[in-house]
Parts: sequence; structure tokens; C-alpha cells
Amino acid sequence: MSHDFPKLGDWSEFDGLRELWSDRLPGAVRRARESDFYRRRFGGEDPKAALDALCGLGVTTKADLRASHPFGMLAVPRREVVAYHQSSGTSVGRATGSFHTEADWDEMLDRFGRGGAALTAEDTVLVRVPYAMVTIAHQVHAAARAAGAMVVPADARSTAMTVRRVLGLLRDLEVTVAAALPTEPLLWAACARLLGESPRSYAPALRTLVATGEPLSSARRRRIEELWGCSVTLSYGNSECGSNLAGECPEGTLHLWADRYLPEVLDPETGLTAWEGRGRLVLTTLFRQAMPLIRYDTGDTVDLRYTACPCGWALPSVRVLGRWEQGVEIAGRRVFASEVEDVVFALPGELGVLFWRAVADRGRLRVEAEADARAAADVAAELGRGLERAFGPVADAVAVPAGTLVPLDELSRTSHIAKPRYLSAAADTEDSGLAYPAPAGAGGG
Repeated sequence: MSHDFPKLGDWSEFDGLRELWSDRLPGAVRRARESDFYRRRFGGEDPKAALDALCGLGVTTKADLRASHPFGMLAVPRREVVAYHQSSGTSVGRATGSFHTEADWDEMLDRFGRGGAALTAEDTVLVRVPYAMVTIAHQVHAAARAAGAMVVPADARSTAMTVRRVLGLLRDLEVTVAAALPTEPLLWAACARLLGESPRSYAPALRTLVATGEPLSSARRRRIEELWGCSVTLSYGNSECGSNLAGECPEGTLHLWADRYLPEVLDPETGLTAWEGRGRLVLTTLFRQAMPLIRYDTGDTVDLRYTACPCGWALPSVRVLGRWEQGVEIAGRRVFASEVEDVVFALPGELGVLFWRAVADRGRLRVEAEADARAAADVAAELGRGLERAFGPVADAVAVPAGTLVPLDELSRTSHIAKPRYLSAAADTEDSGLAYPAPAGAGGG
């Protein structure tokens, strides 16, 4: 099906984006008013749908989406909906829902095709992100199929697909592209080490990792590229707005797809919005049909800038810091995990650090990093110096033994589940009940 979506190159200056926003905003507001939520919000008269009156439209929040569940945000007849998804539910509060028409899916795939993976029919694509209930796994899967690539639906958070099994798929199927949370390739690398092999020996054909689902610091990106000998391209998005919101250009800059979304930056302290700067990302969907969103507060803290990029795309660059509510106050400033991560993965690669965690308590930050016993002293010393440079004398660095943060038996496990058995020989000793046996060591309840 053909749709009139903007194409990269249709405009050459940032002023061209403003013209596109002005043209598309009235239609976006009209479509939104077809939903119960926006019909109540805007009342009987059409609101002024102009850029200079945008703040008068109010901000839509995650609480609004949850209060409108299940169908209050739906702006088309239910017969036109082809898919329902939800956010991961990992932030504060319940998961939020998202409806899509066939045209919404066409637009999502058109956006995803812009990113740095450049899928072809020669690729084997391993999808290692959850298929339930978020959007991104289905989006990567569909994009790979559309390109003629072979898809390996490895899933994530699945008891049937262990880390060790993923390593086998990478090697046996000669996977060329993998889509995963940035944590995943670190888990794969740790498993490979535990098995006495190098990460690259398991994935000699891997050329690109599409990182999604988490903020990715430049330091962690470099560490993944060093471990796996592949490039890393970031895809940023959320389920409520239609998954992929930003992708990387050939120059490695993460660009927000501002021809599909009208972005604002919300100052959480003042409640005021600006066109660029650091704050919470607020988006208006310009092409969404099933569930248009007007000035939706994503909750993600970003740094959005309109600066020229050598790629020539004339789209704003965006740096994603993390969810506002998941930051912590340290020494009078809000600190996000991605900022601590930049310090951790700036440690020399030979120290072998893959996993860390930090806890804020009474104005101080305690950062733990797994380390081999022979490297523990160096890890603690170097990490401590890095944290002081980044945050001042308010952080403590501690090296903890391998397996403290990520249990070694989880890395090496070959299976989590067994199928229920309906018929068995009397001599069989394994569980033959109809319930799926719990993983070893799992507690009852």
C-alpha cells in the first residue's frame, strides 16, 4: 500500500520541518478528536492547531493513557485496528497500551528502514528483544522479512531461550545482524568467557548490532564493538508513540524522526516547553491513525539539538539520558544511569568489567562493578578516580566478585523449562506432571 509519508531529502533546512509541522498539525488534532479522551479534553470546538498556540493544547501523560484504558484513546473504529501492544511496564506504574492500523504499521516500517542496519536479503537477523507485548521485536521482524532476510526469533525474557542457546544460534546460523537490548551482548560475552572462548569466536559473521530498549552511552557502545568486532547502531523509541522514534545516520548521529513527530522539550521544574535543550521529551504524532497523541510526555530525559550534521538530513539530534523518575539526586544534580555507565565502560577493556550497579543513599553514590580477583584493586581504584572526575567526591567505588550481580549459573544454564509430559514409562524418574517444571533453585509460592 502506498502512502504519502515524507522522505529524507524532501526538505533541506530546519525551517522546512517547521513548515511540515504547520501543515500536518491541524490534521493530527482532528484525528485525535475522534477519540473519547481528546473529545472530552478539547470540548465541542476545534482547538487552535498552530505552532504558536501549541501549549494551549495541554500535555498528555502516561496517567491519561492508563485512565483511558482500554479504548479511550482509540480514534478509529475497532475493525480498522490490526494490532494492540503495550509498553514494557518497567517504569513507574502500569504498562500503557497502543493501537495500530495497517497504515500505522506501514509508517513504522518506513521509519525503521532509515536506520543504520541497512538490511538485505543476504542477512540473517537474530531478534533478541521481547515479542510480548512491546512493538520493537515485531517491527524488526517485519522489516527483516520485507528485506528478504532470514529471521531468527530468539525473543528475550523467555525461559526457553537461554544466553547459552543464543550463543549457539549466533555461531550455527552465521547471524549477521542482531537486535537486542545493549545489556544482551555483555551477557553473551560473559557466557562465552565462562565457556573458555572469546565472544568473536561465536559470531564471526556478525556485522551490526541494533541496540534498542535502553539508553546507550558512547562508552558502552565502544565496549560492545570491541568485544564483538561489529558496529553498533542505536534505535530509540517507545511503544505508546509507535516504537522507533529515532535512528542513526551514516555519520553515527542519533536523529529524531521529526518529520513524523513534532518534538518539544519540557522543563520538569518549571513546566515550560522549548523547541530544544535538555528536559523531558514531549511528542505530537503527525501521521498516527489508530491512536494519535497530542503533546505526549514520554517521560524520557533527552538533550535535543538543531545543529547541522554532515549527513545532511536536517533532523534534530537527540541524546537519550533515561527516564526522569529513574534518575537520582546527587550533590544537587540529577544523575542518570547512562552517565554512570559512561564512567564504568571508560575503564580499560583488559580489566574485564561487564556488569555494574549503583545505589544512591543520603547524597552519596555507591557503584559496584564485577571484577576478577586479580583485577579487583585496579578496578576499584580506576573507577573511583573516574567517578570523582564525573560527579565530585560523592561516589564510592567497590569491586565485587564475578557472579555477584549476574549469577554464573544463569549464564551457563542450558535449559530453563521442560514440556509437560502426559505419558511416561514407570521407570522414568523425571517430573511427568502437566505443569511446567520450575527452573532449578526457583522458589515456590
